[in-house]
Amino acid sequence: MGRKREFDVDQALEAALCVFWRKGYEGVSYTDLTQAIGVERPALYSAFGNKEALFRQVLARYYERYLDFIPAALELPTSREVAAHILLSAADLNTRYPDRRGCLAVQGALAGSDDAEPIRLALIDARAEGEALLRDRFERAKRERDLPETTDCAVLAAFLLAVLHGIAVQAKAGFSREMLEAVAGQALSTWPVGSSAGS
Repeated sequence: MGRKREFDVDQALEAALCVFWRKGYEGVSYTDLTQAIGVERPALYSAFGNKEALFRQVLARYYERYLDFIPAALELPTSREVAAHILLSAADLNTRYPDRRGCLAVQGALAGSDDAEPIRLALIDARAEGEALLRDRFERAKRERDLPETTDCAVLAAFLLAVLHGIAVQAKAGFSREMLEAVAGQALSTWPVGSSAGS
């Protein structure tokens, strides 16, 4: 009768992920987390540590399970296909769940209090890693003449991320998937083409 409640760590992480995704890092209280997971606060601390530690675990899960389209995109044959796969997948993901629109990572990076600064910095670092991967992929595309020789790959990677993050913000604001796909199409219409195109 007095046995401690046991819970499935995987299910608990998914429940916490949904709460953080819906409310953002700063918008989530310990009460939100304990209610979503279905445990008392001591069990939450025991399993995950504090809110920041839990969010870091949730973020790793988010990148692995929900942003897996990014590493898949990097393997595609052309830079335009890379960009199209990323933007269209983001339009889908950011509108797939009516109760948690937008991007967990983008919302977390907008945190503003001093307490949330470590999380904001961790998200900035993660974004910088993603930007470096894109830049490297576009450098390869330039070597393969898929992009013009004059392409600034750092700027192109930053451009793609700016559109990607804009899609997340507009999804949170209520833009439809169709509109976000149209935005992606507009961005792709300006994509630079190298001399190997069509050869």
